[in-house]
Amino acid sequence: MNYISNCKTFFTKPFFRDFRTLAGLWLLLGVLAAIMKQHSHNNFLVFRGSFWHAWQGLPLYAEYPQEHWDINHYGPLFSLIIAPFAVVPEWLGLTMWCIALSLFLYVAIRRSLLTSGQQLFVLWFCAHELLTALYMQQFNIAIAAIIILAFFLIEKERDATAAFFIVLGTLTKIYGIVGLAFFFFSKHKMRFIASLIGWSVIMFVAPMVLSSPEYVVGQYQAWFVDLVSKNSENAEALMQNISLLGMTHRVTGLEFSDLWLILPGIVMFGIPYLRISQYKHMAFRQTLLASVLMFTVLFSTGSESSGYIIALIGVVIWYTAAPWKRSKWDIALLVFVFVLTSLSPSDLFPAYLRKEWVQPYALKALPVTIVWFKLCYEMYTQDYCKKLKFQS
Repeated sequence: MNYISNCKTFFTKPFFRDFRTLAGLWLLLGVLAAIMKQHSHNNFLVFRGSFWHAWQGLPLYAEYPQEHWDINHYGPLFSLIIAPFAVVPEWLGLTMWCIALSLFLYVAIRRSLLTSGQQLFVLWFCAHELLTALYMQQFNIAIAAIIILAFFLIEKERDATAAFFIVLGTLTKIYGIVGLAFFFFSKHKMRFIASLIGWSVIMFVAPMVLSSPEYVVGQYQAWFVDLVSKNSENAEALMQNISLLGMTHRVTGLEFSDLWLILPGIVMFGIPYLRISQYKHMAFRQTLLASVLMFTVLFSTGSESSGYIIALIGVVIWYTAAPWKRSKWDIALLVFVFVLTSLSPSDLFPAYLRKEWVQPYALKALPVTIVWFKLCYEMYTQDYCKKLKFQS
């Protein structure tokens, strides 16, 4: 007991509660990832290439083995987003990209309406998962920020700006479309809809500054074909479909349509919307945000290890948003998430377990799946009227 007490005392020191410490840490993680990956950054080469291919009028979804392996799977808008990082020397672009991703998510969390206590929990708990995503230079970090910003901008009645981020995420990696799940919390629904339409038009044509309208329209069509093809390929890839869908297929060894899982999942996800009387409670709305963050990863065949930065933020919000005291089982579940979901891809986790069990059976998804099922049950049955426990 003294050991536990001493640990609690140690981690309550001002150093650990100072946001300058965390800002420095998240900045350092971006720099560290860039340094570690200077000689192995294929994803960034794919991203960087999308700008130059658009500039030269080349297909965005073709193979370029002389430049990199793998194919670009992001929308034509991404070729414009990546431009500032593509026109500078490669090493500098990579460094700027990793830092930008890290700070974008940090700022999104800090600008949210999460309490200081919740923000501290998110930033510390998800730091390791952030590093995992940064090693892969993944845009999933930005998607997490976009979903968070969409929710809290609607909370702040800044619907037009929320719509901007939703469209940005949708036309880049589709995932951003889940921001529409917060539509019912908007107090200005017509403004929100009008903003979505307006930003969709603007962002659809925005890549045309790099090339011709005919080229951009053709690439949007090619993107749709690519996404359909990629969805089929994900089922067979070891490092893809790390989701509830993939885990179920691999553990059972059965072949069946993902719709048998997706449709019940959508129903489970949607039931809390029927509890209209709970809408007025911030804790309830935050828990729905947590559900969206986890659902996005658990029910996508495109989910990969680096995408769990999205889901883990959802786990922390689920844990901290509850206006009741969390049980020892909830604490144990949180630890389970950190150990199996966050640590399993790293050298801190036994290699044998990772290679023989976690990767083959997509078990990284297991703890988050359990949390999401528990979250659904709580949203069906609990009253969220009390104040948040994590106030400071």
